[in-house]
Amino acid sequence: MTTDLSAPDIPQSAGSTTTAGKGKRPRPPFGVSTVSLLAVLIALFSLMPLGYVIFMTAATGWDTAVELIVRPRVGELLLNTIMLTVLTVPLCLILGVGGAWLVERTKLRGSRWWAVALAAPLAIPAFVNSYAWVSAVPSLQGIWSGVLIATLSYFPLVYIPAAATLGRLDPAIEQSAASLGLGSWAVFFRVVLPQLRIAMTGGGLLVALHLLAEYGAFAMIRFDTFTTAIMVQFQSTFNGAAGNMLASVLVFLCLLLLLAEVKSRGTARYARIGSGAQAKATRAPLGGYQAPAQLALLALTGLAFGLPVWFVLRWLSAGGAEVWAADEFLPALLQTLLYGAAGAAVTTIVAFPMAYLAVRHPSWFSKMLELSNYVTSSLPGIVVGLAFVTVSIRAVPGIYQSAGVLVAAYVLLFLPRALVNIRSGLAQAPKELDEAAQSLGKAPLVSFFRVTLRLTAPAAAGGAALVFLAIVNELTATLLLSPNGTRTLATEFWSKSSEIDYAGAAPYALLMIVLSAPMTYLLFQQSKKVAGQ
Repeated sequence: MTTDLSAPDIPQSAGSTTTAGKGKRPRPPFGVSTVSLLAVLIALFSLMPLGYVIFMTAATGWDTAVELIVRPRVGELLLNTIMLTVLTVPLCLILGVGGAWLVERTKLRGSRWWAVALAAPLAIPAFVNSYAWVSAVPSLQGIWSGVLIATLSYFPLVYIPAAATLGRLDPAIEQSAASLGLGSWAVFFRVVLPQLRIAMTGGGLLVALHLLAEYGAFAMIRFDTFTTAIMVQFQSTFNGAAGNMLASVLVFLCLLLLLAEVKSRGTARYARIGSGAQAKATRAPLGGYQAPAQLALLALTGLAFGLPVWFVLRWLSAGGAEVWAADEFLPALLQTLLYGAAGAAVTTIVAFPMAYLAVRHPSWFSKMLELSNYVTSSLPGIVVGLAFVTVSIRAVPGIYQSAGVLVAAYVLLFLPRALVNIRSGLAQAPKELDEAAQSLGKAPLVSFFRVTLRLTAPAAAGGAALVFLAIVNELTATLLLSPNGTRTLATEFWSKSSEIDYAGAAPYALLMIVLSAPMTYLLFQQSKKVAGQ
């Protein structure tokens, strides 16, 4: 479809209050001030968990806060969390980058199949992975068990962006380095690896944030972190000062990780410049390393994906037909789908004003509004849950443990997933079409629905799908905020597995894996699309 905007015979409606012209921005559907006001309100709402932590720390008082934070228990939790991060993130980087290099840059047999297989473990929630490993080795506990389960659960968070980056790297730089006498390993460490810096720091940050936020996986192997300790404090003292102070330390660690990731990006330029098309990368022959490489990938995917699926199916077989009692799992499935659909719809609608400002009216103001959402979404679900518990009890007690509060928490936790997709869709919807529609007499609201919204719909649907499937696997905030009687797949799985009823938990685990598989494939396809593959 082409549009000649310079054509002189475009009719101008007498009643139109807008004119299209070169360089003129289309009017937003509700006016700039209304869209900006909505975006500001959303940003202020997003900052509520951070404000809660600051307020609770201040309300506790300096002396009490120091007394609660500077104690052996906090030191033990801090050591556990730091050790877990220090050990797991490098392992995820090695497995993720190594797998991406084998798939994208070597003559690995079945590379297209391995490309999907290495992303597949992301479809298994970490607490389901822990459940399977505890089934295989009941004595698992402690930090090394945590490192094992976390590494197998989260290495795809590094693999996916690393593979996408490797797929679009310009091979001319590597060829130049090789022509200057550098060997294969020297080219990899001195040329390829530095260009993966952004993918590695971004993936490492995601892994570290997941480690801080994870509750179920570590609680199952009795390994204490800040998140598990906060949950214990909440269950024993119901929002006591000790739990709030632990949350403040957890938020401090999150902000520290965000700053470290921004600092580690550096200012180097990674985009290719120059005329002509980029050459296709030459795949390195593996020779005698073909069999070891195949065995290594088989072992990795077998431990990360095959073992959990095997034990879920084994428990299903052991439980027989009784575990599929429809009156038990159908309500959980139905409530999960309803919460997922409601959360995805609200999150997508809430993301539109901010995405519209970022794309059609970019400025430092729109960037600051957008950043506020990313900071909040990086906070663990338990901190967001505690914020909603405190605010709802103190401000509007009637809404505590209501469906609306739970959906609002989902919006804050997963807003960036919808925001990124809608922003991408809006960027691909030419504003000139909106201008043309408005110049033909259509009101801004009408042109928005008939032009912009229709063009953005596929991207918005993709973002909604990601939010929906993230809600399906959400556990911590759901345990804190769900109304009495709520039964989701994640909470029912957690309830059954906590009672050592592993056979009863298996149907819920299987349903979560089945529902998560499309999200994993969608993420994988999106990374390929961004890489232009």
